[in-house]
Amino acid sequence: MQLSALLNKKVLSWALYDWANSAYATAVLAGFFPIFFKSYWASALPATESTFKLGLANSIAGVCIVILAPVLGAIADAGGIRKRFLLFFTVLGSGMTIGLALVPFGETTMAMMLFIFASMGFLGSMVFYDSLIVAVVDEEGYDLVSAFGYALGYLGGGILFAGTVAMTLMPEMFGFTDNAQAVKFSFFVVGIWWVLFAIPLMKNVPEDRLSNSRSVVGVVLAAFIQLKETFSDIKKLKYVFLFLIAYWLYIDGVDTIVVMAVDYGVALGFPQDSLIIALLITQFVGFPAALLFGVLGQRFSAKRAILFAIVVYIMVTIFAFWMDDVSEFYVLAIVIGLVQGGIQSMSRSLYASMIPTDKSAEFFGFYNMVGKFAAIIGPTLVGTVALITGSSRFGILSISSLLIIGGILLLFVNVEKGRQAGKSI
Repeated sequence: MQLSALLNKKVLSWALYDWANSAYATAVLAGFFPIFFKSYWASALPATESTFKLGLANSIAGVCIVILAPVLGAIADAGGIRKRFLLFFTVLGSGMTIGLALVPFGETTMAMMLFIFASMGFLGSMVFYDSLIVAVVDEEGYDLVSAFGYALGYLGGGILFAGTVAMTLMPEMFGFTDNAQAVKFSFFVVGIWWVLFAIPLMKNVPEDRLSNSRSVVGVVLAAFIQLKETFSDIKKLKYVFLFLIAYWLYIDGVDTIVVMAVDYGVALGFPQDSLIIALLITQFVGFPAALLFGVLGQRFSAKRAILFAIVVYIMVTIFAFWMDDVSEFYVLAIVIGLVQGGIQSMSRSLYASMIPTDKSAEFFGFYNMVGKFAAIIGPTLVGTVALITGSSRFGILSISSLLIIGGILLLFVNVEKGRQAGKSI
């Protein structure tokens, strides 16, 4: 597949959805919500209690989607109604995000509820967005088109986040009375951005329609049968199964650092403006670093590259425990940016090398469920440890346990035997 093919109308329309919903992941999930939740909606609560509530909100959203994931994944594989479900979750996520702009000062519970539903919209939409790649490109183009989506996501999320950061840093210049008003308007902008750039996919990406003899219920039932068969195959491939467990744990740790880092910085008393700038640094460092990891994976193996990234993340949690200056937060932002994209891309390529090539879509359905719906244990772990110990430092350090256990399990994954077994299915 040539690079020029990325400008194909269907491919570009599909990839623009990553551009659309990455605004939520960057500006809301990792950026403004943790800061605004602690300083505006939960300002009356002790820092450890607000951290607990933030972690709980993230985990509730994740748990809800994990419960729904088999159903959503089955429907996505069945085809025919994926765009309708994608539209539902897009409207849910963007609508709840816009709703955050209307939550009054001190309304902790209302903010948590809207955030939970917005996150469910984001996570749920990804199941159907990922599955629609088969509608825009042949199998040999999956890697390039998928990477193109990631690239637009980094770029779109970064651009919108930079614009909203400018509004919050200089509210008067943009006609706002204060920083809080600018942040609330940012939630509104993210919601509109999300819906606006979802339109090309809804309009231009084709989808097989249900035949008259096949109802929606019939599609779901048939998909569940296929889901059961695929799960049975995964259990036969012990190294694939072991990798998925390892991946769940270490990527849970990685995602938890993403969603809880700003909250931790606030708990340490760092300036909010500095924390936001640090997030921007991570965003723009992440993409080129992922490309570098591709080179490292080819030279030293994907498994070693992942283990290296896990070690770096463990060191990040230890360094964060002792951190007491905002300049150190900038250092962490750069380090995380260097390995964040890499650990994601190498995990995908390692998994792809161990699964049956003729069943890659089915197997990647499980992989996407694990990856997209991680960060369930981590946020609750961080919040609970912080609440019990009375220290956010111990909360952030607790993430290392997920990384260590995941890394140890990965050590026992025999990639070569896994590849041989995958070819036999």
